[in-house]
Amino acid sequence: EASAMQSAFFLALQHDGGRMERSGRRRSEAEEAEKGRMKKTIIKDWKARLSYFLQNSSSSTKMKSKKVGKRRTYFRPSPEEAQLWSEAFDELLANKYGLAAFRAFLKSEFCEENIEFWLACEDFKKTKSPQKLTSKAKKIYNDFIEKEAPKEINIDFQTKNMIAQNIQEATHNCFSAAQKRVYSLMENNSYPRFLESEFYQELCKKTPITREAQGT
Repeated sequence: EASAMQSAFFLALQHDGGRMERSGRRRSEAEEAEKGRMKKTIIKDWKARLSYFLQNSSSSTKMKSKKVGKRRTYFRPSPEEAQLWSEAFDELLANKYGLAAFRAFLKSEFCEENIEFWLACEDFKKTKSPQKLTSKAKKIYNDFIEKEAPKEINIDFQTKNMIAQNIQEATHNCFSAAQKRVYSLMENNSYPRFLESEFYQELCKKTPITREAQGT
C-alpha cells in the first residue's frame, strides 16, 4: 500500500511538473512575442519621426523653395556608413541621415530641445546680416534660454545671464558657451544611449528588417 501511495505521489509530481513546464514555456513564448511587438512598435515610431526630420531639414526646405512640389530623398545609409557614426559624435552630426536619426531618438527620450538648440546655434553662426543676427539671437533666447522657455535647455544661471546681456548687441559668439555645454551633454549622455538603441542597431544590421531603401 505504501508503494502504491509513493507511485501515486510521483505520478502527481510528474503531472504537476509537466504542467508547470508547459505553463512556463507558454509564458516565455508570450513574453518573447510581446518583446517582438514592442520592438516593431519602437522601430515604426522611429521611422515616422525619422521621415519627418529628413523631409523638414534645412537643406530639403531650400530644395523645395527652388523646385516646388519636389522633395529631396535621403537614402538609407549602408551598415558600414552607419557604423562610422559610432567612431565620433561629429561623424553622426555631419551626416544628414544620422542627424535626423539622432533627432528622432532624442524626441523619443523627450530631450530634443538639446539638438534643436545646437542646430539653431549652427544656423546663427552662419548669419551675415547684423539685423538678422539680433532678431535670431532674441528668438533663440526666447525659445531656449529664458526661464520657462518652451524648449528650455539645462544650463547654469551664470551662462544664462551672460547671454541675456550679450544679445543686446548680438555677435556670433553669443551662444558659444551654452552650445559647448549642450554639445558635451549630448556627447556624454544621449550619444552613447543612441549607439545602444534599437534605432541605431537597426541601421547597422546587414539584413535590415525592412527592405526599403529610404528612411520612410
